[in-house]
Amino acid sequence: MSSTSPDQTETKPVSHLRALSRLVSFLRPVLPRLLWGTFAALLSALLSLATPIAMRALVDGPLAAADAAAVWPVGLAILALGLGEAFFVYMRRLLVTLPSTKVEASMRRSLYAKLQALPVAFHDRWQSGQLLSRAVQDLGMIRRFTAFGAPLLVVNSITLVVGIGVLFYWSPLLAGVFVVLSAPIVLVALRFERRYFSISRSAQDQAGDLATTVEQSIHGIRVLKAFGRGRHALEGFTDQAKRLRETEIDKARMDGNLWMWLTIVPYVSYAVCLFLGVWLAASGQITVGTLFAFFAVAMVLNWPIESIGFLFAFLIDASNASRRFHEILDSENTIVDPAEPKTIREPKGKLVFEGVHFRYQDAQPHERDLVDGADLVIEPGETMALIGVTGSGKTTLTALPTRLYDVTGGRVLLDGVDVRDLTLEELRTHIAMAFEDATLFSASVRDNVLMGAPDASEEALDRALAIAQADFARNLPDGLDTEIGEEGLSLSGGQRQRLALARAVAADPAVLVLDDPLSALDVETEAQVEDALRHVLERTTALIVAHRPSTVQLADRVALMRDGRIVDVGTHSELLARSEHYRYVISSLEEAERDRQSIAAVTGSMEVIDLDELDAESEEVSR
Repeated sequence: MSSTSPDQTETKPVSHLRALSRLVSFLRPVLPRLLWGTFAALLSALLSLATPIAMRALVDGPLAAADAAAVWPVGLAILALGLGEAFFVYMRRLLVTLPSTKVEASMRRSLYAKLQALPVAFHDRWQSGQLLSRAVQDLGMIRRFTAFGAPLLVVNSITLVVGIGVLFYWSPLLAGVFVVLSAPIVLVALRFERRYFSISRSAQDQAGDLATTVEQSIHGIRVLKAFGRGRHALEGFTDQAKRLRETEIDKARMDGNLWMWLTIVPYVSYAVCLFLGVWLAASGQITVGTLFAFFAVAMVLNWPIESIGFLFAFLIDASNASRRFHEILDSENTIVDPAEPKTIREPKGKLVFEGVHFRYQDAQPHERDLVDGADLVIEPGETMALIGVTGSGKTTLTALPTRLYDVTGGRVLLDGVDVRDLTLEELRTHIAMAFEDATLFSASVRDNVLMGAPDASEEALDRALAIAQADFARNLPDGLDTEIGEEGLSLSGGQRQRLALARAVAADPAVLVLDDPLSALDVETEAQVEDALRHVLERTTALIVAHRPSTVQLADRVALMRDGRIVDVGTHSELLARSEHYRYVISSLEEAERDRQSIAAVTGSMEVIDLDELDAESEEVSR
């Protein structure tokens, strides 16, 4: 999914408050402490306003009367006000820092949980970098606004109101001139808000796109190096980084322009008020102490006025971050547990595809379904090989029993129960998968293999490793407790596939769905794995996508898939005898297998290079 665009029509300040108000549910547990922190900040600001009042009393009282003895009490009062102000600043930071980090952690947990719950179709549409930027950059921005921006926005607004009220109390004329001359700041701020909203969102989306590029380049580093495309990738990254830099410069330019007006306008007001105040003091309409205190308060208000710029920008950035965060939380999860789930108490493993159709949501009306009315019955304990040319729909079909995707027509039955009538937890206990692209996690070998059965015994672990011919793991530096690097890239392709197969076997499911899990194995290892698998498959229903002729030999029957449909089912011998298309597919697999073995012989590799996987990686990185 490319960068999403905000609703450009929703640019009124009230829309920012509406976006931020959606964070209340996360703020509620720590709201009392945040409010106390804001109150501490308010007391600090009010004490800073009280200091000029005390100074006015000092100038008009002891200093005017030349009473040195009376200066000390007022001076000590001013010192106490300063110490109190510092104390409440410290309390504000102490009170809001911890709650804001708790809010960020809670939001991050919610985002991660939502990402785990959302269907695979969602992740197909969204760039990973966009999700990462929301989980890190945007939530960090919301935390900083919660701890710093929001309290200061509230406190500075109240300080402005109270301070201007004090000015009007002392001299309505001076205060009126000060307010009128400062009024253009409001117009500047409104113009800034309309433009900054859009450019702030663009910068956040571009940062997400850049994160996607970095992530794809790191994952595809082997392909980039193998094909010498590092310079090309760098050029693409540089172009994206340049666009983000230009957007950030535009943001800084707008922010700087606002700061310029927020600095010029108040000082023009001060200059005019100074001349007017001197004239009023000279004519006896106000005292010298009042004039002094007036400008002391005006200087105290200088910070709240100047802060309008960055706090307003901060509010808009946090508002956009909240929108981007809730774009994920608001995403509809179409694959959920049924309202009234059924259960299978003693699973036998009969798997039935009944008039199954599937198409992606963004498919064009004229495009045919990827799975276009497939019918297939796999009896309990039967091993069914699924075979077909590239693009026939094999992999898509294997994703439907575990509801990685939901059928768009027809149904998939497990022991006579529609898989949509089972809870996802129960369904994925009965059916386990091993994918051609073996994904491992940054955890120990043991944790990776037992992911589907964390409470399994050591005997079950040993059995799964033996069946998958993955005993090599015991020779790793820390044996089965060895930490596997990111995505298992520290292991060879064949080793990753064997551990992924062991993971599926260890789950001890009623149904095994295997999407060509042996493609990266050498011929000898593949034969050993297949021999061990035969004992497992004697009591387990299995659907195996076959990309090698040897894999077909594992099956009791073979299903031939073409254009999204199952066009024939029978034993290998029966299909060879009656199906010309089957003979064509088998000959294609045999030719591809010879090519793989030839490459392995030339390179001296112990494992066969998976050309399909290499092509897929190259296509992904180029895209």
